[in-house]
Amino acid sequence: MTAGGRRQAQAVTFIAPHAVELREREVPEPGEGQLLVRTLYSGISAGTELLAYRGEIDPQLPLDSSISALSDRFSYPFRYGYSCVGRVEQSPANAEERAEEGSVVFAFHPHQDLFVVDAADTVALGSIDPRLGTLFPLVETALQITLDAGEVLEQPVVVIGLGAVGILTAALLRRAGARVLAAELKPWRREAAAAFGISTVLPDDLERKVMAKTGGAGVPLVIEVSGNPTALGAALPLLAHEGTALVASWYGVRPVTLPLGGEFHRRRLAIRSTQVSTIPARLAGVWTRDRRRATARRLLDELPLQVLATHLFPFDDAAAGYATLARGEPGLLHAAFDYRSSGQPRNSS
Repeated sequence: MTAGGRRQAQAVTFIAPHAVELREREVPEPGEGQLLVRTLYSGISAGTELLAYRGEIDPQLPLDSSISALSDRFSYPFRYGYSCVGRVEQSPANAEERAEEGSVVFAFHPHQDLFVVDAADTVALGSIDPRLGTLFPLVETALQITLDAGEVLEQPVVVIGLGAVGILTAALLRRAGARVLAAELKPWRREAAAAFGISTVLPDDLERKVMAKTGGAGVPLVIEVSGNPTALGAALPLLAHEGTALVASWYGVRPVTLPLGGEFHRRRLAIRSTQVSTIPARLAGVWTRDRRRATARRLLDELPLQVLATHLFPFDDAAAGYATLARGEPGLLHAAFDYRSSGQPRNSS
């Protein structure tokens, strides 16, 4: 829509904990090297974004300094989201193929029905289903976790938590040659993981299974991606001598209590974080952001992502989408907003 000749858009705005609304926002004319994109779908993050919805992130923390569209802070009101897929409506005369008018692109941008973005910050999706394109940042995150895991060929690795990122991480670790055992309480998540060939176990059975498979030695690597602040402490006894717990979860402002006594100290255990905003120094000579994104784009074609794309919500009923995600709707793995529809939410399968 336009107002006084100026182009207007509707954007999801976080206004208080557990409260969002659509607000109008002026859309500038695209400048040199920029695209005007009409959104088709945008994915909802069950990690950082759900923390933001619940008000569980320090309000003084920057949204994401590595993404130009997320330069504000988690201080109300703010816009958030980083998984838009849309059709290019306007592009520079010298646009690359990925930026041609009419092409479908992925962009790191908050939920908004029309927006301007730097062409360099988009990823061409080609013929891939645009709904599945909203999973791009989750695939990229799982790829970075796998890179941070290091050499895993023929190594036993435990993954704790089988949300969409956990499933993708376990799947990529298997592709890298790891012997993966994953723990998850929710049955629909375990069923989805099975479609990726992932062996799963209930959390209460995890330690017994690990010790049986390793002769009591434990595993060299545990990846914690459940988002549960209690999970990391429970993961440490699973580790072998000098083992590592790799933390992919972001707990926000929730405190984490860890047993760092004799066993942690004497067995020389390590705890490391993994995060997708940057390339770690030890990989910088081999991996760049562009290479990682190109690899993640290729994985969109190779992984059975339709298993994860479970729920769609009309963009004009964004509040219902967040509320459904926050209450842990059975069967929900990844939710997205549909900008072409209105009415009741529906499963996308």
